[in-house]
Amino acid sequence: MSEPKLSFSKVFWPSFLAVIIASGVAMFFFFIVLGGIIGSFSDFGPEPLAINDNAILQMKLNGEIQDKGNSTFDPSSFSVSETISLASLTNGLEKAKKDNKIKGLFIDIGEVQCGYSTASALRDAIADFQKSGKFVMAYFSGEMISQKEYYIGSVAKETYAFPSSAFQLNGIGGEMMFFKSLLDKLEIEVEIIRGSNNDFKSAVEPFFRTNMSDSSRVQSERLLHSIWDDMCAKMATSRNLSLNYFNTIADSIKVTSTEDAMQYKLIDDLKYRDEVMSELMKKMKVEKEKDLSFYDFEKYASSSFIDQQVLIQSQSANVAVIVAEGDVVRDGEGLAASKICSLFQKVRNNEKIKTVVFRINSPGGSALASEEIWREVALTNKVKKVIVSMGDVAASGGYYIATPTHRIFAESTTITGSIGVFGMIPYTGKMFENKLGINFDRVGTNSHSVLSLNKKLSPEELARIQGEVDDIYNQFLTRVSDGRKLSKERVMQIARGRVWTGKDALSIGLVDELGSLQDAINYAVKTAAISDPKIIYYPLIKEDKFAFLVDLLKEETEDSEMKIKLNSFPTELLSYYNEIKKIENRMGIQMRLPFDIKFD
Repeated sequence: MSEPKLSFSKVFWPSFLAVIIASGVAMFFFFIVLGGIIGSFSDFGPEPLAINDNAILQMKLNGEIQDKGNSTFDPSSFSVSETISLASLTNGLEKAKKDNKIKGLFIDIGEVQCGYSTASALRDAIADFQKSGKFVMAYFSGEMISQKEYYIGSVAKETYAFPSSAFQLNGIGGEMMFFKSLLDKLEIEVEIIRGSNNDFKSAVEPFFRTNMSDSSRVQSERLLHSIWDDMCAKMATSRNLSLNYFNTIADSIKVTSTEDAMQYKLIDDLKYRDEVMSELMKKMKVEKEKDLSFYDFEKYASSSFIDQQVLIQSQSANVAVIVAEGDVVRDGEGLAASKICSLFQKVRNNEKIKTVVFRINSPGGSALASEEIWREVALTNKVKKVIVSMGDVAASGGYYIATPTHRIFAESTTITGSIGVFGMIPYTGKMFENKLGINFDRVGTNSHSVLSLNKKLSPEELARIQGEVDDIYNQFLTRVSDGRKLSKERVMQIARGRVWTGKDALSIGLVDELGSLQDAINYAVKTAAISDPKIIYYPLIKEDKFAFLVDLLKEETEDSEMKIKLNSFPTELLSYYNEIKKIENRMGIQMRLPFDIKFD
């Protein structure tokens, strides 16, 4: 007798269904338990800011600092992606300065990722905290101490470094990549259309040159020297050294290790972490390290900032800060016109909001999106004063949207200006024909029915596009002329696509004042005659409960063998991926910075 046979479907589908049901039930109970855990934390856990007397705030600078911070839980990897905001850091320092329980600040500096203006703003906030009489101690603990990290930490009155770390102090520079020879080999031609007299608009140079033009070199060298001089001046003041002292070190490559840095008086001493703890123990007059009362600065700053914003959201705010960061696009990620315009409409129609601070950190982007934002900013400024605060960069389209406002603040190292327009149209017909053996033919109802990358533009078509670019450039000049109360002739002299530092922009009238975001807020409050400012930030600040939970779990498992695996996608690859995503949004005529900047 043969064994009874079971069909595949009779075995597979019941089993598959059982697995689905079991998984669903498991997930259901998981989230019930998770909810209970979160509830137990909120019901019985300690207060977020339960700080002991004689506390030391520990600021761990290791990661990215942006204008917009976030803390996002990724359930696929059970990890948290965190970016702290500059506003959160500076507000935290301002609060700590007045907090009697806080006795000092210990800055543990690892690998910091931010622009020079962000670094300057943080450095200035630390300096202001130090003026309160509370101590500030900086410890450079990374394998490589970059000059940006040193720039931030050098403001501390006590500076120590790990004995065997490398140390960089060789000035700032940049390298541009040129693609013309590659395009020639591939037989790809690129039509470049820049606004007339936009010789400084060098973003397109890599596609038709093999080296920098004289204009590009002049503006780049001036930009770098201005930023470096500003940094050296502040470091020299903090370390009681001369400005030329830093240039001498940089030119001769005298400092490549922390031992060199100590020899040349850039830091106070070399110490292992336990020795740094001993210094803190002496300062706090305790005998054991466990008696030191540390409190995480990021948690202190974020909790304070989030609590403040949640409270204000339930009240009636009278000052709005709109944070705009990234490439200017119509929609999607970055500085999206759809989102920013909506926020300006919201604050303009809110009678309780008396003034607006517009924080811009953008290299520009879409000309059309820039005009959309310009319109909403201009309409708002007619109803209530809009004050601009520029971050690391507010150039091209990023400067365009600042022009209709009441007053513009910039950091001395802010990259701004770049008043110009460009477009690029590649011709790929020869590449397809000669390299791949692909040919194209066309039919159409009219002379210009087919506009294709595989068909060269006719002189008439090219002239038409050049005219459109010139019209947009002329409109840019008009916006600046009207907004800055400058003659159009004067604007044409300082435009041409050239970038300036905030310090230079002040001298030529493109900005009104050098100062931080807080300086811009203080000015806005004073100008609007607000006696009790209630400041609300947009986009609205919200806390991610899952991120809070995972943060607690990480703390609980810190000393055990069980570790929560965090995402570790290579940073360099991720940066290339993000650049490719940006290119996808670069449609139409662009108002963009002459070059892409990576702040090392």
